[in-house]
Amino acid sequence: MTTPDSTAFEDALIADMRSHGGAVTAGPLAGHPLLVMSSIGARSGAKRRAILTYTRDADDYVVAGTAGGSPRVPAWVANVRHHPEVDIEAETRTFRGTATVLTDGPERDRLWEQHVARLPHFAAYPAKAKRIIPVVRLTPIPHTGDR
Repeated sequence: MTTPDSTAFEDALIADMRSHGGAVTAGPLAGHPLLVMSSIGARSGAKRRAILTYTRDADDYVVAGTAGGSPRVPAWVANVRHHPEVDIEAETRTFRGTATVLTDGPERDRLWEQHVARLPHFAAYPAKAKRIIPVVRLTPIPHTGDR
């Protein structure tokens, strides 16, 4: 559930990112590679925003449904399963993308291992959550130019 405090924190975080070429420069997430993903709610149909830590796999962005190690899969995972076309703001780009949720298999495992190698603090999340962490590949949709 979004609270006024969490919305204010997210708004300030996004403003910081936009002012610094996509980099977070202040607060507890300073230095973390973050993107903003907008999806459509699976049940509500409303536009939803998630700020996620990412890694790259070639031209794609990779995010993980950790919810900070919570036993519950974050709602945005259900959203992108139901409505895989998303808006993404990362680095200095804003673009449409397609989300592919991976919950098992060698590609999921490869992307998870790559994610953890680049972001070691993610390694503790599966044990803490007591669940398999879904990995989501965000693939830019080809277009004629960034919006």
